[in-house]
Amino acid sequence: MNARVVPLRKPNGLRVLDTFCCSGGMAMGFHLAGYDVTGVDITPQPHYPFAFIQGDAIEYIRAHGHEYDLIHGSPPCQHYTPLNAYNHKTYPDLIAPTRAAMRSTGRPYVIENVEAAAPQLHNPALLCGPMFRLPIYRHRLFETNWHLTAPAHDQHTALCTRNGYLPTPHRPFMTITGGRHSRAWQNAAADAMGMSWIKVPSGGDIPLGIREVCEAIPPAYSQWIGHQFLTLERTAAA
Repeated sequence: MNARVVPLRKPNGLRVLDTFCCSGGMAMGFHLAGYDVTGVDITPQPHYPFAFIQGDAIEYIRAHGHEYDLIHGSPPCQHYTPLNAYNHKTYPDLIAPTRAAMRSTGRPYVIENVEAAAPQLHNPALLCGPMFRLPIYRHRLFETNWHLTAPAHDQHTALCTRNGYLPTPHRPFMTITGGRHSRAWQNAAADAMGMSWIKVPSGGDIPLGIREVCEAIPPAYSQWIGHQFLTLERTAAA
């Protein structure tokens, strides 16, 4: 853990298992909401800011998910994205297996994915950047087996830059998707997402940083989710 990039928070005594964790966008939001977080991913995640276990997410959920108060999973989204209609690659379809593993633990869970995966998700809530005053339009869906609500979702009126371009006063919102982008773009995108710990320093790995930010969920989303779950837990205990 890099203590320089982990903000202080008041612990709430609950533990979150963060699977398919990538670089820790969801993890940071849960941390800010007071949770202790452990991440699991099948590939190394050198910038993940909390306890990390390299391994198969679904296998880990089945073996250890019952040890946590809340389980989160972000199965790979490429199978569902519109881009796959053009590149015709084969990607894993892991939403249903992830749900089955989570249900086998009997624990509360959250499954995140892109809008195009809506038919595979059960009554998901939608979160977007302006709900949390972030200068990005980034729709993400969250299925839960407990009641999750979303803030008001205003119309998208601010203009966005094209992908790969920096924001301007006229177009203050960023489009954050993959591509061959500059260090300046990657760092601006990290700032827009609220993920300063994945900014690429001089000489750093730009392709890794771009993958991290393009696959990330802004911490503000999971902080909202974490606060809602904590309220639910405290109400049930009262």
